[in-house]
Amino acid sequence: MKIAIIGQQDFGKAVLDACLERKHDVAGVFCAPEKPGAKPDPLRVAAEEQGLKVFQFASLRAPEAHDALKALDVDLGIMAYVLQFAPDSFVHLPKKGMIQYHPSLLPKYRGPSSINWPIIRGDTQTGLTIFRPNEGLDEGPVILQKTCDIGPDETIGDVYFHKLFPMGVQAMLEAADLVMAGKHTETVQDESQASYEGWCRAGESKINWASHVDFVYNLIRGTNPAPGAWTTLNGKKVQIFDARKQLFRRFADVTGKIGEVCEVTDASFKVTAQGGVIEVLRARGEDGKKVSGGDFAKANALAKGVLLGS
Repeated sequence: MKIAIIGQQDFGKAVLDACLERKHDVAGVFCAPEKPGAKPDPLRVAAEEQGLKVFQFASLRAPEAHDALKALDVDLGIMAYVLQFAPDSFVHLPKKGMIQYHPSLLPKYRGPSSINWPIIRGDTQTGLTIFRPNEGLDEGPVILQKTCDIGPDETIGDVYFHKLFPMGVQAMLEAADLVMAGKHTETVQDESQASYEGWCRAGESKINWASHVDFVYNLIRGTNPAPGAWTTLNGKKVQIFDARKQLFRRFADVTGKIGEVCEVTDASFKVTAQGGVIEVLRARGEDGKKVSGGDFAKANALAKGVLLGS
């Protein structure tokens, strides 16, 4: 199997490693150029260490990118975590076309933050899709899918690194084998079930303490470790990572106003939301250091009655 890998970062590297372990002929690797000051791309570094041809084009639309892939004369292209747009003229160059990984059960959660949003919305299941890329965003025919549960307390880090990442590497190998053997199927996505969400960034991860405690908790775990749910303390940004929730059962259980610190312990601080309390176990202030909730409270003189998010 003569292949080209198009991707970046740790997932791209893991797919490259898996292909090399299976003795596939990796004719070339395409990855986006690193931004100034950014860490070296793990995929690029690994490919160069193996003596492979590495191509870094600012755009895969460029004629140079088209010519480079055409010259490799590969059987299959494997797109592993690709944020660059790949036009039809590029993806159709390999003899058997290309396959692409997407970490959701397409057609649901098309878009760049497809792991965050199912958790934020409180879904109990997600998965991954290997599909044929086309010029629509995550809209091509599906080759195979794998599902996994989202535990009630799992974060995006848990779901991605423990489930979608390793499952995705194996699914790419499985799909490649099926395509090369001519045993795959291609199922057109059902547009009536489709949904698209954009990036989950700082603007989307701000905590509204007046929301129900379930919504606040899902936002925290759906953005942990990145981009990090956040609130403010005295006008300064505070990111919240590890947390627990506690529901109110009776009116007598209600403590404090919405957004108010209702308790501080050695290990954490607790904030009142609608219908319950969020216990913050790990936080980070503007100094950039993640610390325990208790240590954050001590360092910032956080006490019962202090209001967050105002």
